[in-house]
Amino acid sequence: MSNPYIAKEVSKVIEAHPYPENMALAAAWIMANFKGINLKIYDAKESSSLCDYNVIGSAENVTQARAMVDEIVKNFKDHDVEVISLEGMSEAEWILLDTGDVIIHIFQDVSRDAFDLDSLWSDRPQLEIPSEFYFGEAGQTAETKKTSSTNYF
Repeated sequence: MSNPYIAKEVSKVIEAHPYPENMALAAAWIMANFKGINLKIYDAKESSSLCDYNVIGSAENVTQARAMVDEIVKNFKDHDVEVISLEGMSEAEWILLDTGDVIIHIFQDVSRDAFDLDSLWSDRPQLEIPSEFYFGEAGQTAETKKTSSTNYF
């Protein structure tokens, strides 16, 4: 079972949006609250038969990436969403979590630059990730957090 606070907040996100958008946003909420950076949700409904949404984000280290995936898997299972495939956990440079309608990619920054999925999907519309999803001060975006040292400790 997942952390009760996280489970409650993820349930709110899931109930507020239609499927599968809700699952993409739930994954983004978890990643944002685990201090993931450069998060994006690409809408692939019109261009791909593989999935409806691609969620992509970066982690600053292997432990952070694995923790994000573990929490996403727990919460998805709690909401009866089947994990079809989970790849890359051993190295954690690029972890791919496939649920059918939503594919989640968690990268280390170096690997994200190397594989450059953002360029591949740059012409696709993006689903907005609300600023309140991000851990920390209200309205603070992932990019601001990455470059800001204010209130670091």
